[in-house]
Amino acid sequence: MAAIGEFFNSLLLKELFKGLALTGRYAFARKITIRYPEEKTPASPRFRGLHALRRYPNGEERCIACKLCEAVCPALAITIDSEKRADNTRRTTRYDIDLAKCIFCGFCEESCPVDSIVETHIHEYHGEKRGDLLYTKEMLLAIGDRYESEIAAAREQDAAYR
Repeated sequence: MAAIGEFFNSLLLKELFKGLALTGRYAFARKITIRYPEEKTPASPRFRGLHALRRYPNGEERCIACKLCEAVCPALAITIDSEKRADNTRRTTRYDIDLAKCIFCGFCEESCPVDSIVETHIHEYHGEKRGDLLYTKEMLLAIGDRYESEIAAAREQDAAYR
């Protein structure tokens, strides 16, 4: 008896019409597509994007070349070279981040004792070649200089939240 019922269901194309009904319901429902460049979805406050190196208000770079960020990076994406200056302080001569390797875990930001390296909320960057994603010290400082007001405001908000 069940075989006869299955035969008539297949002959009447019951599954096909159930599928078409489901498709019809979604075809006329409200669309949730976002037109990206014009419309943007809200990002999480915990989002980690492009890296930046910060400076002190007097213009001196914050990084003291302690190399904690390089040591803690699980992807080995950070390379730091340093030297002592005339005033016996240590500063970086080279600070490179390979964003093709970086997993954006935030360990570098958490390990920094002077709040030098930060991950901004910038997600709109790209590279057409592998070398385009190798960010040097000068590039990272330029990003930090450009977005310092946003970075400082986000840091204050994070401090108030904790």
